[in-house]
Amino acid sequence: MVIKFNFGDIFTINCMQKTKLQWKPGTLLYPLPVVLVTCGNIDGINNIITIAWTGIVNTNPAMVYISVRPERFSYNLIVESGEFAINLVTENMAAVTDWCGVKSGKDFNKFKETGLTPFKAETINCPLINESPVNIECKVDQIIKLGSHDMFLAKVTHIQANADLMDEKSGKFMLSKAGLIHYSHGNYYTQGNYVGKFGYSVEKKPKAK
Repeated sequence: MVIKFNFGDIFTINCMQKTKLQWKPGTLLYPLPVVLVTCGNIDGINNIITIAWTGIVNTNPAMVYISVRPERFSYNLIVESGEFAINLVTENMAAVTDWCGVKSGKDFNKFKETGLTPFKAETINCPLINESPVNIECKVDQIIKLGSHDMFLAKVTHIQANADLMDEKSGKFMLSKAGLIHYSHGNYYTQGNYVGKFGYSVEKKPKAK
């Protein structure tokens, strides 16, 4: 079967009728970003928790969310402080990211065990991770109880990013060069190949000379 869409240009998708399995409701919305969330106090009790259930929820003001099980060690640290940081994760951080997800802060000082380097945030008291290419400082706006997890809706109060990812010629921040990883159905993956930029499907092509 060939499906054609006419939006000024013709796009064709070759496809065959697929047999669909019927499953009960579940969490199969993948891939997801995998991040290290830091919480607590940089000079006192703090922790690193691996989170895949996270994302953007609003532009202005900039807002994000994370979902955390109430029994997790980090949960009360975030509730008590009302803040946390989202630290993006690169391929060479994959092993420590996984370790922080299977070990509890009740039993380990994760900064000490992983060798990750804490550094001071600008607008919150919890530590950031120096090895992360982007650190997003957040203050909790709402806590929504959902069942197995509670969702922390938070306002972004500051962002710190590696200067070497800024392209001096174009003035663009090249996050694609950071080597980020994502999480999909129990596995970690590197990013795939570039296929297009936002809006490329309707971008006018230059006229041939």
